[in-house]
Amino acid sequence: MSVALYIDENVHRGITDGLRIRGVDVLTVQEDGRTSFPDPLILDRVLFSQDDDFLAEANHRQDKQINFAGVIYAHKLRVTVGDCVRDLEIIAKTAYLEELSNRIQYLPL
Repeated sequence: MSVALYIDENVHRGITDGLRIRGVDVLTVQEDGRTSFPDPLILDRVLFSQDDDFLAEANHRQDKQINFAGVIYAHKLRVTVGDCVRDLEIIAKTAYLEELSNRIQYLPL
C-alpha cells in the first residue's frame, strides 16, 4: 500500500529530497522529461503541486467528471517544507490509489 508521488516542477527540492530520505517513491516532472508540458497532461499520476494552475485544473475535472489520478496541493506560504514532507510521507505510505483518484487533498493535513 504505497503510492508513488509525481512532483511538480515548481516544488522545492528539499521536499523531494526529504521524501526520498524517508523511502517514499517519487518522480519529478523534470526527471520524467515533462517540464513545461501542459497541466492537463501531467495529471495521469498522483501529483503533488504548489501551483494554483493544477488546483484549478483538478477542480475543473471534478466539475466535469473527468478522471484524474489525484492532486495533493499545498500553498507555498501556508505550509513549511518539513510539514509537506511529513504529510506527503503519511499519504504515500498509508493511502490507496483509489482513495486519491479524482480527489484534491490539501496540505497541511
